[in-house]
Amino acid sequence: MIDNHIPVQFSDRRRRFIDRLTRRVVTACGIGILLVMMLLFFWLIWVVTSLFSSPSLQSVSTFALWQPQPAVALGLSGKWGWRIDQQGLGRFIPLSGEPAEPALQLANGPVQAALTADKSAVLLLQSDDSVKLVSADFTASDGAPRWTFPLGAQGQNLLSAGLQHPAVARNGDNQWLAAASSGDAVVLAQLRADQPPFIRTITSPGSDQLILTPDGKLLFALAGNLLRVWRITADEISLRDTITLQEKPHQMQLLSGGNSLLIAGPSGIAQWFDIASHSGPHLNFIRYFHGARSQPLIITESQRRVFATVSPQGELQLFASKQDGAIFSQTLTAGISQAQFAPQGDGLLVERAGQWQYYHLHNPWPDFSWRSLWQKVWYENYPQPAWVWQSTAANDNYQAKFSLMPMVSGTLKAAALALLFATPLALAAAIYSAWFMTPALRRWVKPGIEMMGALPSVVVGLIAGLWLAPRIADRLAGVLLLPFMLALTLLFCAWGSRRLPARWRQRLCANGREVWLLLPLLLLVSALSLWLLPLLDGVLFGRGLAARLAHGYEQRNLLVAGVAMGFALVPLIFTLAEDAIFSVPASLGQGSLALGATPWQTLSRVVLPGASAGIFSALMIGFGRAVGETMIVLMATGNTPVTDGGLFDGLRTLSANIAVEMPEAAAGSAHYRILFLSALVLLVFTLMVNTLAELVRQRLRQRFANHEGQG
Repeated sequence: MIDNHIPVQFSDRRRRFIDRLTRRVVTACGIGILLVMMLLFFWLIWVVTSLFSSPSLQSVSTFALWQPQPAVALGLSGKWGWRIDQQGLGRFIPLSGEPAEPALQLANGPVQAALTADKSAVLLLQSDDSVKLVSADFTASDGAPRWTFPLGAQGQNLLSAGLQHPAVARNGDNQWLAAASSGDAVVLAQLRADQPPFIRTITSPGSDQLILTPDGKLLFALAGNLLRVWRITADEISLRDTITLQEKPHQMQLLSGGNSLLIAGPSGIAQWFDIASHSGPHLNFIRYFHGARSQPLIITESQRRVFATVSPQGELQLFASKQDGAIFSQTLTAGISQAQFAPQGDGLLVERAGQWQYYHLHNPWPDFSWRSLWQKVWYENYPQPAWVWQSTAANDNYQAKFSLMPMVSGTLKAAALALLFATPLALAAAIYSAWFMTPALRRWVKPGIEMMGALPSVVVGLIAGLWLAPRIADRLAGVLLLPFMLALTLLFCAWGSRRLPARWRQRLCANGREVWLLLPLLLLVSALSLWLLPLLDGVLFGRGLAARLAHGYEQRNLLVAGVAMGFALVPLIFTLAEDAIFSVPASLGQGSLALGATPWQTLSRVVLPGASAGIFSALMIGFGRAVGETMIVLMATGNTPVTDGGLFDGLRTLSANIAVEMPEAAAGSAHYRILFLSALVLLVFTLMVNTLAELVRQRLRQRFANHEGQG
């Protein structure tokens, strides 16, 4: 016997060294990529985690006041606190517990006090029915605080007797609006420095409490269980609302911004705000804060929609306008008679009999909760709860709205429509190219389609937004009917080819020549659909379909974004699916054909099941690409964060929202961190989709391998 075996020995040390080095470099690169992904993941978590931190309250200092009269107003700024007592004495007190500044007689006592909405000024109603405006100034160059009198040191007489329940608002530069109750009337006085007050009187009997909105345009007057809302303009004062409450309230407060009114009564604390109607805005009951009980002391922050209740036993509860219940509660020492928040909401000053105590309050994100991201929230002046994203507004007192549902909805809708557009085209092209097309033609077609994937997405978005969007609007009827026209054309060609004589069918359809007949025909049908149908539509109805839609038509909408993104997905899905089909062993297809199966039967029952794992991976990778797409949806849609929009409405996706708003978000703000949270949501969603795709792919591959082994 002759041994033809030639032993091969790999004794090349250089080759072994290169192999080991290559293996280690590839392994190191793979591990590096995983580490970078993990680092990115944990960094996003680190940025976002503080959003979910709970508020905390820590005592900083406690010291005696040595001032027997109770306070009618107090406040704090920086390292200083201030108080004005019933006799009109004002004093600055260091929060560190150092000796206080000498007291200054600000007004003739006894006095009543009312603070402006920003807590920067106090209106003192003196016993002679005159008013004096006092402000604590902390801007001196030497750092020492001082008292200022914006209207002058002399009081201004309101020309009425028995005034009580004062209210004040700053309604212009160097001008204030003051209100006070006088028996069966309410006196309104426009106050300016060095000018006599302009006084107007309205009939509102028995007012127990008055509140002016920060801009001075509305006056709330509470009398028993009757609430009146007056509209104030330069020309007239008109009664806008008269509301009879079911029970007599104890007190009312305005939240920051002046849009939400809190009414505390036996049933708890209720939130009211204006809702637009056919006759204009009117005050409406919205809800009760869960667990909020009416207490003698209710305080509000000056810059955020946060308020706190303090019971006589010292139980402190913290609430926010967009939360259902208390976000923080803690029991303090009993006997608190006055309390006030720091301007930034990071401190709390409480007063007991002859004693002050200052607390550091950590509550950076009072309006944020996991619920507000995903569930409907009833925002101020909205007719009903809704999913809304509105991070900024022209008004400084706007209520930020951070619901991720509009962006999640827009992301899924755009990705689904893009996949619906791209999947039939890409899979049909992959099947035809891998199974039916001649090798010579495939060598030209496959690289050509793959080259489409090199087109930058920003270019696709630019073309879609500037060129495609207006043309779809002009030919909307033809665009919507085009898929059906093409499908009918293909079905008709398939039906007609079967009825051709064998000699003609062999001559026209053999060796992949049918593509040269189909392409001109499909292009002709497309041209007729995009030209003739819109023309007929305009002749019959006088205007195009886009102009006749009942709910309107936005030129940059979901349809445009779906078509543009689908065009960008076709090369990716085609390449992966075509490779999967082409990689099925040729022996399987040849064996099926040898047993008498037709090419289509072989494709559907042998080739496609064998390539199903690769095809599924191609679709999932395409879906992941669509979910993360940024520039196309940024330029091809109206970037409108809405949830209930249809095919012809704008939308905004998570990735586009991050690209649009991240440059404008202040570092460290709630807006900034919520954008990072949306990036984390996008990353987790993509990982979940890819993991699911890999599991299904492995399952399909194992199933096909088992069937092949049994065969």
